[in-house]
Amino acid sequence: MARWLLQILIISSLHLFSLSNQQETRFVYENFTNLYLDKSAKVLPSGLLQLTTASEHQMGHAFYKKPIDFSSSGSLSFSTHFVCAMVPKPGVEGGHGIVFVVSPSMDFSHAETTRYLGVFNASTNESSSSRVLAVELDTIWNPDFKDINNNHVGIDVNSPLSVAIASASYYSNIKAKYESMDLLSGKPIQVWVDYEGTMLNVSIAPLEVQKPSRPLLSHPINISEIFPNRSRLFVGFSAATGTAISDQYILWWSFSTNRGSLQRLDIAKLPQVPHPKAPHKKLSPLVFILPVVLAVVVLGVLTGLYFRRRKKYSEVSEKWEKEFDAHRFSYKSLYKATKGFSKDEFLGKGGFGEVYRGDLPQGREVAVKRVSHNGDEGVKQFVAEVVSMSCLKHRNLVPFFGYCRRKRELLLVSEYMPNGSLDEHLFDDQKPVLSWPQRLVVVKGIASALCYLHTGADQVVLHRDVKASNIMLDAEFNGRLGDFGMARFHDHGGNAATTAAVGTVGYMAPELITMGASTGTDVYAFGVFMLEVTCGRRPVEPQLQVEKRHMIKWVCECWKKDSLLDATDPKLGGEYIPEEVEMVMKLGLLCSNIVPESRPTMEQVVLYLNKNLPLPDFSPYTLGIGTFAPVLVDASSLVVSSASWNWSAPSMSSSSTNYSPYACQPTDQPWGQTIDTKNSLHLVAEPEKPKVLSPAVKTATSPAEDPESNLSSLSSQR
Repeated sequence: MARWLLQILIISSLHLFSLSNQQETRFVYENFTNLYLDKSAKVLPSGLLQLTTASEHQMGHAFYKKPIDFSSSGSLSFSTHFVCAMVPKPGVEGGHGIVFVVSPSMDFSHAETTRYLGVFNASTNESSSSRVLAVELDTIWNPDFKDINNNHVGIDVNSPLSVAIASASYYSNIKAKYESMDLLSGKPIQVWVDYEGTMLNVSIAPLEVQKPSRPLLSHPINISEIFPNRSRLFVGFSAATGTAISDQYILWWSFSTNRGSLQRLDIAKLPQVPHPKAPHKKLSPLVFILPVVLAVVVLGVLTGLYFRRRKKYSEVSEKWEKEFDAHRFSYKSLYKATKGFSKDEFLGKGGFGEVYRGDLPQGREVAVKRVSHNGDEGVKQFVAEVVSMSCLKHRNLVPFFGYCRRKRELLLVSEYMPNGSLDEHLFDDQKPVLSWPQRLVVVKGIASALCYLHTGADQVVLHRDVKASNIMLDAEFNGRLGDFGMARFHDHGGNAATTAAVGTVGYMAPELITMGASTGTDVYAFGVFMLEVTCGRRPVEPQLQVEKRHMIKWVCECWKKDSLLDATDPKLGGEYIPEEVEMVMKLGLLCSNIVPESRPTMEQVVLYLNKNLPLPDFSPYTLGIGTFAPVLVDASSLVVSSASWNWSAPSMSSSSTNYSPYACQPTDQPWGQTIDTKNSLHLVAEPEKPKVLSPAVKTATSPAEDPESNLSSLSSQR
């Protein structure tokens, strides 16, 4: 009998020990207290957990303080259910996103903001040195990380490059199909993350919808391989902003290591999500009581002021412009934004107008370009095309906001780029020298932008003037492609309806004189641009020795002598990775091949630059490599020529050595003169600064063949 009782006691003890080892970890947060918070994360009086505020370059983290031990149970599993909201600031691009994180540490001091979401940094971009499992709700499109759009959900393992990704949507149990969702709608979003065995499932849904029967993402994940030590793991959230900003909130959070024991959500107990409102201008009081005796005098003064003010802010508007109203600014708002186009706000002067910095309401900085014209011919087509450009959305394009019309004047409004143009940093000794990593980021960004213009936009967009002076640098020194004054649109699968040879000498592909513009001519110009950035010199420099005068030929000759790095910009001081520099130079020669069929597409160029595809096998002796064939213009006959370096017009005096918009002689004019032989807007190009060394040439076979207006886009801020 005693022996039997002893056996029961031993078995019960073992059972209790087993139960203690498999004890469940479970918690729920309705009012967020006793959490580990850092950076900008805080708990609001209403009970909301706010990870970031609508300010630039912030990140915030919130973690459950106690580590979770996954090592004691035989089958590793967990489930979490939380409600979040991302609220963009009115009039500002929203981003970057919220991430649910599983990590062996709560220390993310190494992390960066913007596209790294406060979890990763540049060193973890292509490595797995940081052990972390993350589920991201991302609202920014980063082609470097192979994002599919700017509204997606992804699973990340040790890197911001997602192992599984899908557009934000949920499976409707009622309609039996997936319904799309806008992560930046500002409305609460439910998120479920379930891990059991080796399968990770992620689902999202609007607040009023029950958990979908099918997950949005389902991907095999072995947490034991990611975290060899499973006895100490932390769970929580991270969020970040960059120049794109939004308020990011967590409203409710439930977690359990037992999938079936998550606490149910009570929607009625959730706090309200705050939505900021755009500030409204207060009207100044205009009511004055004056003696009857002075009534006539006051009426006369007010009448005179009214007509004077009306003339000062007068605009030109026609019926056909109604369809573009959303993109039209009032002259009064632009006048005030630039402080009356004062000298203090002057940024520079290009071939077709002056550029001013301005401050619009809500603190948005813009650049305003004033373009003069002598007639209305072609204005309607010009306005239609610049408004179409405002529909182009890419992180490496200068955002275009709209326009304004006055008599004999057009004003173009785009985002202000605080670091100016790339060519200033390459050739102006007063500007800081860009390091090789900075230059490589710019090259990759512009390649991504051109790839988007050629294949990702609703229509094929030919830029037709890719060069360093048209690349703007934002506050983070990211490259932004601007100056769409010569861009053309055409449908995918079609051809550009133009025979014009337009562009800048040194960047123009030879086939422009016979075949017109194409995506291949943009690729040629981008190849020259890559060499320009790497070598730190202009495509053509007549003052140099004959063997060094043409950059393409010189780089190829250096390659033939097995001294390709001799062509590298001396300002880099040898601080670069030789393999990267050689790859960019060779790719530049490949893109500037005079045989159009031998050039890669911009999609292939992006793959080459990101090392996702090896360069094809070619040498400096390959046909078409390292050959420079300048495309030049005889303006008197409007015929493109590659045999002469002179432009002339019969109506101009040959004895004049001053600048003329219709005549350009290399011996009399500074290199970099803008020439425009098309007169649809009767624009007269003004001379650029003498420091500019690459002449821009704009011509058409006839005004009727290429009626587009030759206005440089606002983004050419000098």
